[in-house]
Amino acid sequence: MENNEKALNFEISPEVANGDYVNLAIIHHSHSEFILDFAKLLPALPKAKVCHRLIMTPEHAKRLLFALNDNISKYEAQYGSIQVENQKQGATLNLNDFMNGNGSKS
Repeated sequence: MENNEKALNFEISPEVANGDYVNLAIIHHSHSEFILDFAKLLPALPKAKVCHRLIMTPEHAKRLLFALNDNISKYEAQYGSIQVENQKQGATLNLNDFMNGNGSKS
């Protein structure tokens, strides 16, 4: 590490270190922030439960995009291409697809 680089130290509680399983992300944005809701959708449950909500600035959202792209590239170089069925490049889940215009489920 060069002298001008700073080392980051992180602390993680045991509860956070255990992690949560999520298989659905819903992304909203305004002019000043991105909101990422992470949810768990399981066949035995009647509805998806949002486990975590992250709110970040557009700049940090773009940094997250770059970091994910970098890590996915490294993963695929080591393990092969990740196959995603029925998903267009750049497609996002729109919450309104699940609502009937007034914020309630269809």
